[in-house]
Amino acid sequence: RNIQERGITTPTLLLAFSKFPEQESQDVSQAAERMEMSVQVLKQKVCQKHKRSLHPTDLLSADLLTVIANISGCLPYMLPPKCPNNCLANKYRLITGACNNREHPRWGASNTALARWLPPAYEDGLSQPRGWDPSIRYNGAQLPLVRDVTRKIIHVSNEAVTEDNLYSDIIMVWGQYIDHDIAFTPQSTSRTTFLTGMDCQKTCEKQNPCFPIKVTTNDTLSAGMDCLPFYRSSPACGTGDHGILFGNLSVLNPRQQINGLTSFLDASTVYGSSPATENKLRNLTSKEGLLRVNIKYYDNHREYLPFTDQIPSPCAQDSNASVGERIECFMAGDSRSSEVTSLTAMHTLWLREHNRLARALKSINRHWTAETVYQEARKIVGALHQIITLRDYIPKIIGPDAFNLYIGLYTGYDPTMNPTVSNIFSTAAFRFGHATIQPIVRRLNAQYLEDPELPNLHLHEVFFSPWRIIKEGGLDPLLRGLLAHSAKLQAQDQLLNEELTEKLFVLSNNGSLDLASLNLQRGRDHGLPGYNDWREFCGLPKLETQDDLNTVITNKNVTTKIMELYHNPSNIDVWLGGLVEDFLPSARTGPLFACIIGKQMKALRDGDRFWWENDNIFTEDQKHELRKHSLSRVICDNTGISEVPADAFQLGKFPQDFKHCDDIPGMNLEVWKEVYQEEEICGTPKTVENGDYVYCSEFGNSTVTYSCKYGFHLQGEEQLTCTCKGWNVEAPVCTDINECENEINPPCSPSAKCINTKGSYKCLSTDPYKLAEVRRTCIGNACEPTV
Repeated sequence: RNIQERGITTPTLLLAFSKFPEQESQDVSQAAERMEMSVQVLKQKVCQKHKRSLHPTDLLSADLLTVIANISGCLPYMLPPKCPNNCLANKYRLITGACNNREHPRWGASNTALARWLPPAYEDGLSQPRGWDPSIRYNGAQLPLVRDVTRKIIHVSNEAVTEDNLYSDIIMVWGQYIDHDIAFTPQSTSRTTFLTGMDCQKTCEKQNPCFPIKVTTNDTLSAGMDCLPFYRSSPACGTGDHGILFGNLSVLNPRQQINGLTSFLDASTVYGSSPATENKLRNLTSKEGLLRVNIKYYDNHREYLPFTDQIPSPCAQDSNASVGERIECFMAGDSRSSEVTSLTAMHTLWLREHNRLARALKSINRHWTAETVYQEARKIVGALHQIITLRDYIPKIIGPDAFNLYIGLYTGYDPTMNPTVSNIFSTAAFRFGHATIQPIVRRLNAQYLEDPELPNLHLHEVFFSPWRIIKEGGLDPLLRGLLAHSAKLQAQDQLLNEELTEKLFVLSNNGSLDLASLNLQRGRDHGLPGYNDWREFCGLPKLETQDDLNTVITNKNVTTKIMELYHNPSNIDVWLGGLVEDFLPSARTGPLFACIIGKQMKALRDGDRFWWENDNIFTEDQKHELRKHSLSRVICDNTGISEVPADAFQLGKFPQDFKHCDDIPGMNLEVWKEVYQEEEICGTPKTVENGDYVYCSEFGNSTVTYSCKYGFHLQGEEQLTCTCKGWNVEAPVCTDINECENEINPPCSPSAKCINTKGSYKCLSTDPYKLAEVRRTCIGNACEPTV
């Protein structure tokens, strides 16, 4: 709303924009927050009446809690999803990730709680973050202010960074991109305190959802205040004070956070994690199963991502642009695609790769429907994400020894393995990559030389700046810079550069944020246990003194600073502790993060029924072809770049360490060719308006499975089987869903009138800013949904 009303984009608002959940995640978050606050208020009232502290199970009956859960909207999100029972259930994964595991259909699904590998360390045992109450002591000491930790231990000037002599800058981008495929923790949807209505940007009081980062008076980021704004992550339904509802009433489930994405390595960065997002990203008029592209701008005839339909978006604009010309934020499967230009480039690359594959598959299999082409291309893109990550990326990060110890060879799908992304992985371990980010963005010409027309930029100059891609050379110069220049080395006394600690998301003179402080505060918000708890979890020795610390951190100046602030190794925030450990051999992480990353990757691989190497996902010939492919091949196929390293992540010098694209192997899609024989008895299945079908064989019978476009409901049998008498039943029909009849989650605000339209709806209101808060674009008084 502030963005819409004032036209001002502050770093905090930009962070909120990039962390703003999709509609379903937003509904889950709001329901959980309503439930949590309702129980807290009732508990407070009863405690005041009885003048003593009572166990919550003494206060509220299970029946009353069920009523509160129902009214708040939480209850539906705790029920198991309804899993399809058709032929396609074994052929393609659901966009939500649900039903991957038949016994545990919520494992790995979007909008479910992150996994806990250790019990959380909340100050009240339930939901209060570490560091909330300054009077609480940890091993006799107060936790340090996170901003002090940044300034005294983590921060390094741009000029002082050390280059990585083994790996290119694109390895950092891949880590960020993959992180955005498997984890997204939504912030609270409220910008004000629940109980008093205070604006979190204008108060330094700790009241949910505000958990401000305290700063000292001489801090350059403070902008005259004693704190930096910080919003807590949304709770998951059934945790925190209201956890007693689900399970044993005598046991409380501490607050847990939501993963708004599917946990799986499934290219949700390309396709989204909900039917609504997927619908926005698809070109549903194409017969080739294509994704939507930008219709205004092209990159030498190559495609760009479409713009978001939240207009105006908060992305930076070219100061030299003509009056009225705007380049909005891009839209992709993940809402953070416009954060930095390198990340945008990776998203764009995979949009192009999907459309390239889809066109090729359609030309090979003319009989395939648009839905079949889309699903098959999506399946290949997902497999390539898995291959590049597990084969080319992870071994370089955790080293061969840790890879063999924690991941090992693939032996098949394990239905007892929970693939859900863990809180410790997403909130701490996989954020190691922030210490590998370069402060400078380089753009190179076709000879891999610096281009005077495209000078180097500081990182803060490319935050939320899609215009720089469209108006300053497209993808190719950016990708050449990433391929030919090194990543930043994660040195113990050079962790995060000043672009991240002093200038995060700065687009104007409206202040800045500090990524290191945000990471530390987020770990405390999530109740992550301390450094030693996680070392013991991984079977590593507990460290009790500075001498002990010196055995895993060779830089004694760093251990001295750590002990001055934390006083005891057990107090160290786990993100910092894991970050400063000495690297394992041939790795870019120490033993703690190698353990956590390794365990998570094994879970994502072995717990995924649709993992590319699992039986019956691809044919042996198809797997053979997929193994040939690489990120370098994807760059060759989707850009104007003609020379690349054989391994995109390996740092090399041009031209001696680069190969021509003609010499970079890739897969032959002919192995996806199907011999088409039209059913002599049944004939071609009937086409359905606002729907499509996919062929599938089951028990030796030819079947077709129908699905409807988003906004339509299937009536009739979804699966038809060919028998000796023809198709066994009539084809179904797709009827419009009346979204305005949804009383649990009304699509429009209370002040707006909902008007049903074919496949969608409109919200009519005279308050456009109210609607902008829930991401609906307003045209006059009519506001279209953008989700």
